[in-house]
Amino acid sequence: MSAIDIRHTHTLPAGKARKAVEQVAKTLSERFDVDYRWDGDTLRFTRSGVDGRIALEPEQLHVTATLGFLLSAMKGPIEAEIRRVLSEKF
Repeated sequence: MSAIDIRHTHTLPAGKARKAVEQVAKTLSERFDVDYRWDGDTLRFTRSGVDGRIALEPEQLHVTATLGFLLSAMKGPIEAEIRRVLSEKF
C-alpha cells in the first residue's frame, strides 16, 4: 500500500473553499471514477483501491489517500493530478 499526504494552503472564505473542494471532487470523480461524500468539513472519496479524504481547514486543505497494491504504481501521476487541480482551484 502507498499513501498520499498533501497540505495545500488557501485564503478562501469557508463557503468558497467548500465549493472549490466540491469541484476538485467532481474532477477526481470524472478522471478516476471515485465516489465522494461530505462528512462535516471533510470530503471522503473512495473507489476500488483508493480510500481518501480532503479536510477543509481555515487556511489549508489536507489531502490524504491510501492506495491499494494495483494503484500504488500510479501514485506519482495521481498525486500530480491532485496537486494540479488544487493549484487551479485555490
